[in-house]
Amino acid sequence: MPIINVTTRDGHSRAIEGKPGRSLMENLRAGGIEEILALCGGCCSCATCHVYVDEAWSAALPPMSEDEDDLLSTSGAREGNSRLSCQIPFGPALDGIEVTVAPED
Repeated sequence: MPIINVTTRDGHSRAIEGKPGRSLMENLRAGGIEEILALCGGCCSCATCHVYVDEAWSAALPPMSEDEDDLLSTSGAREGNSRLSCQIPFGPALDGIEVTVAPED
């Protein structure tokens, strides 16, 4: 099964198994990453699944939608590699992706 490498807010790194066909957010939650609140359930309306994606993976990601960009613009923790994990479909092409959970706003 493909792997997601995640660093939590406290700096601990874990590798979790990702299930293709789910969003990155769904996989992070299923893998026990409780810092990913996903209050809207993945509807791109809350930004509580904000992550930083390692720059090496940026080309493998789908383009950011206007809605995602608007939500991230309200975050004081936005960086150039910020994404909402609910907007990233997970599959074999992302095997080994590295993400860090963004600070809570």
